Amino acid sequence: MKSLENYTFNDLGLLILRLFLGLTMLFAHGIGKWGRLFGGGEIQFRDPFGVGDTTSLALAVFAEVICSMLLALGLMTRWALTPLIITMMVAAFIVHSPDPFGVMEKAMLYGVGYITLFLTGPGKYSVDYYLKTKRAVVKL
Repeated sequence: MKSLENYTFNDLGLLILRLFLGLTMLFAHGIGKWGRLFGGGEIQFRDPFGVGDTTSLALAVFAEVICSMLLALGLMTRWALTPLIITMMVAAFIVHSPDPFGVMEKAMLYGVGYITLFLTGPGKYSVDYYLKTKRAVVKL
């Protein structure tokens, strides 16, 4: 009985982590970048790989808006986490590398949360889990 409770708490913890990281990234960072990308003004954005300001911003918007929504839903979770992890590692270790630790800390915290979810998976309270169990029932 105790192990069953443990799994429930683990899955609840994964849900809370997914919702918090996905929704805070979406609303605190992604929506603002979305507005910059589609706002019609001049785009000035860090371009660490030399692909152009607009392309770099579009990649960040894809990760911080689309992938964050997928993460919150628990849909295609590991696929969605990959661009988020890359975006946060670029932000922390390339874009903010000359800055003090306190500036890069937020990107690192998001990155570690994303890596944790990548390793654990989305948990039982996710669309991925629902689809996986539904497919298992259909195969029977």
